[in-house]
Amino acid sequence: MLRIDRTTYEAIVAHARKDHPDEACGIVAGPEGSDRPERFVPMENAERSPTFFRFDPQEQFRVWRDLDDRDEEPVVIYHSHTATEAYPSRTDISYASEPGAHYVVVSTRADEGQGPVEFRSFRIVDSVVTEEDVEVVPPT
Repeated sequence: MLRIDRTTYEAIVAHARKDHPDEACGIVAGPEGSDRPERFVPMENAERSPTFFRFDPQEQFRVWRDLDDRDEEPVVIYHSHTATEAYPSRTDISYASEPGAHYVVVSTRADEGQGPVEFRSFRIVDSVVTEEDVEVVPPT
């Protein structure tokens, strides 16, 4: 189960809506081994595409180096889908390289990024996708 605080949940949704009609992407970092998403880190979609996302390699290098310096890891890796349901695509599955991460997909397909969103979380290990419950909790 992914337990995420309301402030972080809303930040992910706001980023997805802001970047619509392009896909948004980023991470939520947490202390290594904690499984606690604590620090929201929005990133640029290097593809600037409504159907595909890719972290900018230089930005990803800087972010991952910062994670190492802070003894953190990517607890959540998120991106949005702008025209399809919130479920990992074949490409998303093939790029999933953090077996301990929660992969969140937010769909902004309803009402062009202004209406309700689908917010779903998955574990992706060895190309096997397992959906998990999401519990949104009050901020700490």
